[in-house]
Amino acid sequence: MKPRDMTRDSIATARTLNEALPFLKRYEGATVVIKLGGHAMGSDEGMASFARDVVLMRQVGVNPVVVHGGGPMINAMLDRLGVVSEFVNGKRVTDTATMEIVEMVLSGSVNKRIVQAICAAGGRAVGLSGKDAGMIRCTTADPALGLVGTPDLVDPQILRDLTAAGVIPVVAPLGYGAEGETFNINGDTAAGAVAAALMADRLLLLTDVAGVKDGSGQLVTELTVDAVAELTADGVIAGGMIPKTQTAVSAIQSGVRAAVILDGRAPNACLLELFTEHGAGSIIRRA
Repeated sequence: MKPRDMTRDSIATARTLNEALPFLKRYEGATVVIKLGGHAMGSDEGMASFARDVVLMRQVGVNPVVVHGGGPMINAMLDRLGVVSEFVNGKRVTDTATMEIVEMVLSGSVNKRIVQAICAAGGRAVGLSGKDAGMIRCTTADPALGLVGTPDLVDPQILRDLTAAGVIPVVAPLGYGAEGETFNINGDTAAGAVAAALMADRLLLLTDVAGVKDGSGQLVTELTVDAVAELTADGVIAGGMIPKTQTAVSAIQSGVRAAVILDGRAPNACLLELFTEHGAGSIIRRA
């Protein structure tokens, strides 16, 4: 029998696995809530890579819970159906007709695409929305925006039941109101609320940037809650990064151990963050 060659790649792989061992032990049994953004799940290749990462996390004892967005997909469907939207201060008004399309896209095509990708990668996944099992109750975020909700109560029991059964929950960011109405929830906000209700060890916010950057444009790899407040006050954290950092801070103040903002387009981003010493993106802790 011809002996197998010990190539550089195989040696590097073995070294990587060896270095990951302490982190595998560290996260065994931990709950990790992952927000998968619309841009981060744009390509089939990227979706397949994400699914493999999530399945591996589950196989090594981590309990992943995926909460997804879908803004670009909603916009595409509204355009396809010729639905003209009204905007207030740059934000889309979600009326009843728009809400029907939002629910169709988020709970339908987007949610099931993620579920299918995870199952194709060898995992077991179940798709649901915040309306299922009374998971996410909402109040109106802003009456001018219509059916856009803010979570005011999250019951995570259905998520605990699924993860205990070895199933990966995939949650569409929809909720219900006191009158039975359906609310659309910002994906980051929904993920933060779910992470807080589960007292998650990590909240991973996958986006289309590397993380929080300082005034010179360099990535800030570690921040405290106070540092986020200072950088926001100084205008360094601005634009679309403000709601993401606010979500992270709110989750941490509600009991989540740490939150990370990272580039979901990067290969194996979740694995790099959890199972390597250097991590990925910007991690935010209480202090």
